[in-house]
Amino acid sequence: MAQWLAVCAEEDLQTDSGVCALVDNTQVAIFYMPKDNKIYAINNYDPFSKAYVLSRGLIGDIGGEPMVSSPVYKQHFSLKTGQCFEDETIKVESYQVRIENGRVEVSLTE
Repeated sequence: MAQWLAVCAEEDLQTDSGVCALVDNTQVAIFYMPKDNKIYAINNYDPFSKAYVLSRGLIGDIGGEPMVSSPVYKQHFSLKTGQCFEDETIKVESYQVRIENGRVEVSLTE
């Protein structure tokens, strides 16, 4: 069962961009796309550059799949699943995220 942890206020999110939040000692990159009424959360760690930078990447889509491009070496990660588009053996964790009563909540568990 999901355990929801409050992270920040909805107005703290950056429209069509990412922010990083420390959630239970895990760096989580949260991406807010209000035009699509979508919010995504993945681990902020880029396994290629070995740096916590994914929240600073550019967002877009590849074939209709929402993604973030790492700001370091430019690999693309699915915002839904965390799967790397260029290397099927690499995946970052993705998390459930929601907005409840104006607060952003993340669940690190299923």
